Amino acid sequence: MKPHSRTATQKQSAGIEEDGGSSKIGRNRDCYGDPFDISLAYVVQDPETVTPSRQDHDYYNISPYPNAFAYGHAACNPNLTASDCRTCLAAAKTAMFGACQKRRGARAVLHDCTIRHEQYPFDD
Repeated sequence: MKPHSRTATQKQSAGIEEDGGSSKIGRNRDCYGDPFDISLAYVVQDPETVTPSRQDHDYYNISPYPNAFAYGHAACNPNLTASDCRTCLAAAKTAMFGACQKRRGARAVLHDCTIRHEQYPFDD
């Protein structure tokens, strides 16, 4: 995982907030309705459990629900143990949803892990 460097204006337009430490949280500004809730629940839960068990700690997914697709990605520093990766992703997920649970897209980037979801395909 390479850190992304953005200007203050780019961060503001992308909805990225910094807490003064090593955490960054980005979120799209639109809220979503019920069909997306189901897809979102899948794409944020699945990577949190699958990513730590993968050798490279890097996992992309898509919800299986055609009414409102959601796309997800989670990655951890490959030097982390599976347990530490799981703990980091849980903290990233908490940080991401702490700002607003009902977003069409969001991202949390911690020092050793990142988690993201969107309503469109993406490639980090």
